[in-house]
Amino acid sequence: MFHLQTLELLHWDYCQRVTLPLDGNIITIAGPNGSGKTTLLDALRTLLGLECSGGRTFRTYARHANAETAWLRALVDNRPRGRQNSSRPFASSLLYADQVTLACRIERQGGDWVRRYMIVEGVVEIEQLAEKSERDSLGIEAWRKRLEAAGLTRAIGRVLALEQGQTDRLCELSPKELLRLVFEVFGDQEVLDRYEQARSHQQQLAKEVQTAEGELARTQAQLAELANRVTSYRQWQLKIQERERLATEVLPVLQWSEARERLAREGRELHRARLFAAADARAMSARRAGLHELFKEHESTKARLVALEGERRESRAAFDQAREAEKPVEQTVKREDELRALADVEADAAALAARTQQLAGDKDRLRGEYTRVDDKLRHVQGLLAELKDKRLPPPPPEVKPLRQALDDAGIAHHVVADSIDIADERWREAAEGVLRGSRWVVVLKHRSDEARAFAIASKQKYRHYVVSDAAPVPAAKAGSLLAALKVSAPLPTWLARQLDGIRCVASTEEGSGAGGEWITPDAYYRDGRGGRSVAIPPSDHQFGANAVAGRRTSLEAELVRIDAELTRVAKAQAEVDRQLKDAQRAAQGHKAAMELSERADEFAEARARLPALRQARAEASTRMTAVEAEHDRLLKASGVHEQNYERAQRELAEGEERQARTAREHVERRKTLQAAALTSREAGAKFPPRWITSIALTALKNEFENARQAEIRAHHVDQELDKGVWETDATVLDRHVRMTQQVRDEEEQLSNRKASNALAATAAGNARERYIDVLRATVRRYKKNVAELGELAGVAAEAQLPHLDNDDTVLAQAGLHVKFNFDGKGEVGLNDGEASGGQQVLKSLILLVGLMKDDETPGGFVFIDEPFAHLDVRNIQLVGHFLRSTRAQYLLTTPITHNVEVFEPSEITLVTSKKPRGERWAPPIAVLARRPEVSEYA
Repeated sequence: MFHLQTLELLHWDYCQRVTLPLDGNIITIAGPNGSGKTTLLDALRTLLGLECSGGRTFRTYARHANAETAWLRALVDNRPRGRQNSSRPFASSLLYADQVTLACRIERQGGDWVRRYMIVEGVVEIEQLAEKSERDSLGIEAWRKRLEAAGLTRAIGRVLALEQGQTDRLCELSPKELLRLVFEVFGDQEVLDRYEQARSHQQQLAKEVQTAEGELARTQAQLAELANRVTSYRQWQLKIQERERLATEVLPVLQWSEARERLAREGRELHRARLFAAADARAMSARRAGLHELFKEHESTKARLVALEGERRESRAAFDQAREAEKPVEQTVKREDELRALADVEADAAALAARTQQLAGDKDRLRGEYTRVDDKLRHVQGLLAELKDKRLPPPPPEVKPLRQALDDAGIAHHVVADSIDIADERWREAAEGVLRGSRWVVVLKHRSDEARAFAIASKQKYRHYVVSDAAPVPAAKAGSLLAALKVSAPLPTWLARQLDGIRCVASTEEGSGAGGEWITPDAYYRDGRGGRSVAIPPSDHQFGANAVAGRRTSLEAELVRIDAELTRVAKAQAEVDRQLKDAQRAAQGHKAAMELSERADEFAEARARLPALRQARAEASTRMTAVEAEHDRLLKASGVHEQNYERAQRELAEGEERQARTAREHVERRKTLQAAALTSREAGAKFPPRWITSIALTALKNEFENARQAEIRAHHVDQELDKGVWETDATVLDRHVRMTQQVRDEEEQLSNRKASNALAATAAGNARERYIDVLRATVRRYKKNVAELGELAGVAAEAQLPHLDNDDTVLAQAGLHVKFNFDGKGEVGLNDGEASGGQQVLKSLILLVGLMKDDETPGGFVFIDEPFAHLDVRNIQLVGHFLRSTRAQYLLTTPITHNVEVFEPSEITLVTSKKPRGERWAPPIAVLARRPEVSEYA
């Protein structure tokens, strides 16, 4: 069993807050009468789930403090009694710390005081306990079971509950009284009393119950029939009331309220439409001004293009002229270089043969390179041919077969590439990059076609998504990538959500500062995974007519580049062919050195003129390239301006038509709403004011939702009243009340009789001889306890086993005789007048501690009020020696008028004082702790 270590009281009786050490074997509570000694013991009894002494309860002490909440908290020892954690007192509660906190919270609820208990691991203060929820607390019965599992058995609890004066007068009891006390402490007397009571009532109750059951059955049958009639009558009344309420209040009010809501909603919509119309009018003015600016800009670009055409022709003619002047001179210089190279090797037959072989290899290599470049040229020309007269770029080869199969199967669909155009060309590169993987997503018109479409796509191994979850695109958020697009058909919901969530930012610096998903005009994209470029070349653009123009421009530039590369390869072929022929002629005897000598003057003149001609040709080329670039830029800008102008014209015309139509509709709707509002006001004036308050209308809507639901309910009520069978006699209510009370009284009487009879039958059915063995075991246990405690006190104590038999008279006359032998002077009985006062106290203590001693749960603690009363010094020493020798924990009380020897066995002394008159709280409790003994050899 556990030991007490500390006790803390908060608002208990007249203690404001006090913490007392109890970590000792013998604790003495000293103070004058009325100073609160028993109050401390009652605090511990309340904390342990026991009853207080002297007829007082925990409510008495809680009321004295005049506070809303009182706390009792104790810290107890939870160290294991062996080597295993399972031997800790509170191991059954899964608490394995060396210390455990026990607490009782007493608070006022509904005018009464209630107590709840807590058990927590370690040292926990009251403030921390107060923060715990109600689920962490226990009731009194659960608390007692927890403490009983920790060693506070029912026998120990009964001993701890003994009141003041009973502990030191146990030896004055007669043998019959002592035996009855032993049985009461160990729970046996309660069983014996119940057994006797059950047997005396069993036969009488059995006859009464049998008769009452028959009468009750007849009455219950009558009550059940009457209850059905009462239920039918009440339901009929409710139906009548509900029909009347639905017809006169609910339906008219709900219909009127819904009409009012429709009028208010249409009024708000009309006002919103008027604001939109005003905004549209301002936008139309801005569009007209913008259209004029677009026209001026377009005309300016066209005029500049006409001028650039002339400059373009002049620059190209100048370049061609410079190139024609440079070309023969360059050929002459190259001829000289070739002859010199040939002259170096023509004298050596082996070197000449090697050069000839090298030039032949170069000729074959250039022929292959020419073929590859020519194939590439033809491929680009084919791509350009595919774009001729096309509004949109062609799809990849796997798209057309799938779409053809879907059309053949009658499945309506479209692809994302056909439903999106770029409204703002600044964000074309960004949009093309983000939508590259979604171009050829197939969007089904009907969700019911999904299974067939999946089957076709699976058969053709179509690697793009086929989607049925699509919807028209809602209004895009300003500044999003979706706002830069023009969508003409439903899109997959996930794609529309993705595009609407991407913000368009001018630079990566702006995007990094804002966070979220964003993209720059040059297609640097940041999402939840990080940032990367999604830019693709213009030749791969797909969306809108401008994508065709972009692809065509890119392919034309690629065609020019390939054509230049083809020209370069052709020239290289011609040079290699000429050098090869010269080498072959040199092998036949023609001398390159001779030709160099003959044409020396011609070669020298050509080499002198070549730098100037090259400079002139480079300047002409630079001029021509600049003019060509400017022309291309203006040509592209002119196309964009023309598209913007045409789109602005179209949007302006549509806006003007829409504005006129909106104005006509606004006038008509306003007249209709004014007439409906007048009718609604006239109808509302006919209702009682309380019916149409906001609270009443809200309640009706919560109950019926709308007028249609109220109509359905009214129809159901009418059908139930017309087709149902109802009780319409009002007198059944009074008859039912009277009979219900009659049945309740009979049931209660019968239940009480049955319970008593069941208790008697259970006790009579138990084998009485078997329970006599339990009584004998209890007495043997107590005899053993008394003998062991007598040895500790130096007294020969022996309890004589009573004669217990299966007979009422024998049990009633049985008594427990205990003999004591002090100092070998002969045996004395319980109260035969031969023992001194100190011996009487020792006898009582032996009898008391024997009641709570348990070998299975060693240790424990005992509360004893004034054990040293009227004892001399010697007897006080004997009693103190006995208390120390038992190694239990004792809490003793003593008045301050006793001899100081009463404090000799105490390790801790608590000194209480009376509360001064007029003060709310009692003075603090003084604590005296014995200094630990130190060995002289230490």
